[in-house]
Amino acid sequence: MTARKSSAISPIWLVLIGILSVQFGAGIAKSLFDEVDPTTIVWLRLAASALVMLAIARPVLRGKTRDDWLVVLAYGASLGLMNWSIYQSFQRIPLGLAVTIEFAGPLTLAVLGSRRVRDLLWVGLAGLGVLLLGFERSDLDPVGVLYALLAGAAWATYILMSAQTGRRWPGFDGLVVASVVAMLLLTPLALGAHADELGDGRILLLGALVGLLSSVIPYTCELVALRSIRPAVFSILMSLEPAAAALAGIVVLAEFLSPVQWAAMACVVVASVGATRSGRVLAEPAPC
Repeated sequence: MTARKSSAISPIWLVLIGILSVQFGAGIAKSLFDEVDPTTIVWLRLAASALVMLAIARPVLRGKTRDDWLVVLAYGASLGLMNWSIYQSFQRIPLGLAVTIEFAGPLTLAVLGSRRVRDLLWVGLAGLGVLLLGFERSDLDPVGVLYALLAGAAWATYILMSAQTGRRWPGFDGLVVASVVAMLLLTPLALGAHADELGDGRILLLGALVGLLSSVIPYTCELVALRSIRPAVFSILMSLEPAAAALAGIVVLAEFLSPVQWAAMACVVVASVGATRSGRVLAEPAPC
């Protein structure tokens, strides 16, 4: 019995592996932006993950009501918008800062789920982090910041729609269908002005790698971990996403942040942990 326990991977390590996989996948994706448009990489990521999940899960589509389909379509739309907008942000601002700003979405949702006055302190701390970024003389591209905020709003919507989808679609079925929907929504953009980029075999392989790192591996790790880890612990671990993104930016892209930017990120991470502990627990795998 002891040997069996020691050989198993801890659920906490599974979550951390998933977090690092997502962000290093994003780092690889951003390294390709000089060669291809971010929309192409997003589409390849979604296509690769959708195909893998379809092969594994094989969702049952029969017997679904109109409302079931409307919910999963909204779920897929939020997934597609979130991925597209955060990759647009990655193109313009450092990886770690984009994910820090994006966290405004789920953080706001967590705080709104609580009625405790002290949660205003976490809002204020996160706001301080954003203000620090605003005062930093780094000439952050405002368009990149807006895209990150849009991704945060889409992430919050994704969390809400995930709960509704889970009640209507069993197992992985809803997630698989949503991934296909997200891919189809971005297909006109990917096959339009940037169709020629899909003719490069190297780009196709790297796009598939991004899909594996950013979707398949983290979802597998996180969903397995959620079977044996408390949702509150999972949500707190997910608060490390901005720091993991900053690490990936340094290792993959040589994006070094200033002390003020690190301080801003720390404010958001601490606010996210605090809001998770005292407010609404968002035990939902990060979709990007």
